[in-house]
Amino acid sequence: MLFNSLNFAAFLPIVFLLYWFVFNKNLKLQNILLLVSSYFFYACWDYRFLFLLMFSTFLDYFTGIKMGEASNIRMKKFWFWLSISINLGFLGFFKYYNFFVTSFAEAIANAGVHIDVWTLKVILPVGISFYTFHGLSYVIDIYYDRIKPEKNFIDYSVFVSFFPLLVAGPIERATHLLPQIQKERKFDYNMAIDGLRQILWGLFKKIVIADNCAEYANMIFNDSAHQSGSNLVLGALFFTFQIYCDFSGYSDIALGVARLFGIDLLRNFAFPYFSRDIAEFWRRWHISLSTWFRDYLYIPLGGSKGGTWMKVRNTFAIFLVSGFWHGANWTFIIWGLLNALYFMPLLLMKRNRNNIGIVAEGKILPSLSDVFHIATTFILTVFAWIFFRANSVTHAITYIKDIFKPSLLTMPTIFPKPIFALVFFFIIIEWIGREHQYALAKFGFKWPKIVRWSFYYFLIILIFLFMGKEQEFIYFQF
Repeated sequence: MLFNSLNFAAFLPIVFLLYWFVFNKNLKLQNILLLVSSYFFYACWDYRFLFLLMFSTFLDYFTGIKMGEASNIRMKKFWFWLSISINLGFLGFFKYYNFFVTSFAEAIANAGVHIDVWTLKVILPVGISFYTFHGLSYVIDIYYDRIKPEKNFIDYSVFVSFFPLLVAGPIERATHLLPQIQKERKFDYNMAIDGLRQILWGLFKKIVIADNCAEYANMIFNDSAHQSGSNLVLGALFFTFQIYCDFSGYSDIALGVARLFGIDLLRNFAFPYFSRDIAEFWRRWHISLSTWFRDYLYIPLGGSKGGTWMKVRNTFAIFLVSGFWHGANWTFIIWGLLNALYFMPLLLMKRNRNNIGIVAEGKILPSLSDVFHIATTFILTVFAWIFFRANSVTHAITYIKDIFKPSLLTMPTIFPKPIFALVFFFIIIEWIGREHQYALAKFGFKWPKIVRWSFYYFLIILIFLFMGKEQEFIYFQF
């Protein structure tokens, strides 16, 4: 059930009306409704994997309680590692089994030994990386005594499977989401309107920008050998806007839907393409995953407390694991490695926290220095995205080599003017709204109400006029 589908357009109002007008006086029933709705939402993808989600939820709930009841550290470690091992075991099997088997066979073949490998036609359960990380953070926090085990199974299950975030995040923390699930919620009109505004902007990004860019990105990447250098540059740019608008669009819709139910989810994007260096980019891109790796991998490895070697090692570790998290393909590993290499000069020169604030805060236009640094960071990001999108490492390298053919200096043969105009419009709105939680959060608030609402209707008209061919959200595959 896609957020941009008619099925979801029918599902959401039904749940909303039941939640606020039937079960509004009973918190327990509200949470049961959210859980049942979330399981139905997930079952619409593939009901067979609903049992995997339920098992994972029960596993972490049960081991969390056992850790809390453990009479000694030995038993606490046993339950902790049982949960970690099973969670990572399921994730590894569904996501990486074929990758490891074929990579091993290829490595052996290079040594002159040929073996037959047994691969499986494994279907990747949608959202498994996200809900597994919800559970992992929960049991890790219990193990280190940061939180107490949750005794209410319904509340914990809602934390893991709350439908707006279930299949593509943001990756929530028990310390942030569970208290909201456990306290009484009253309908807040302003919060709901803000949620609808964020949903609208998310739908615009997904349906108008991402889906249209996807059509041309796919056309160029899937036939890259026959494209001019200038077309290949456009293909990389189309994918750059596709992946951002697709994933941040999903996050906007997820956060907006959650607000309709009186719940605030973690922010996942903060206008990353306006970043002035790669360190700032990673503070603004997929924030819930970046901070997850920071808190549960980077800091436990020693963070930035050790010498230069430890800092370099830990930085490469977090970027390579981040690449591997995205999928079982060497292209993702190289994408992570590239970002680690981009990060190195900033780390070694201790400039990785130079750009903490909002670019050109309080100003209409950026300075020439800001423009230069934004453009440089953007170009590096576009280059890395080529590996992320390519079918294989060979495809990515060939794609990059072909960019620099003499045809790079020719006019592109693929030049959809309406799409360029819409992307330009999108960038302007994002720039104007960059100081807020999302682009439309305060956009036009100084205008007369009729003008502001006319703008919202204008966005709706654009969605219907320029909706691209329906595409699944990219991060469903991760």
